[in-house]
Amino acid sequence: MTDITRIEPGSHFAAATGNGRTLYISGQVADTQDGSLEVQTREVLAKIDDLLSKGGSSRSKLMFVTVLLPHIKDFADFNVVWDEWVDHDNLPARATYEARLAFPSLRIEIAAVAEIG
Repeated sequence: MTDITRIEPGSHFAAATGNGRTLYISGQVADTQDGSLEVQTREVLAKIDDLLSKGGSSRSKLMFVTVLLPHIKDFADFNVVWDEWVDHDNLPARATYEARLAFPSLRIEIAAVAEIG
């Protein structure tokens, strides 16, 4: 049986969990809730970078990313920031959905799965 690592556990969930092979990153949102989509996206991607590092992984090991946008009209603007961040030699699978987020001020939420190692 593989031990499960819990990264930044909170009162309701951990920011990420890993089982030695796979890292699961919970939906990440910006702390700067009054920021633009670009500001919030950069902040969320920085959080994902931090969790990938803490979990023993990196952008190049991303396998699947889920992007939630409250306004699908922001899809192209999101992709501009995404394209600056993502490892183009190791693109993950990705799904993008329009969804209502926990707070109206949130412009994006991103969850991810990556290989550890």
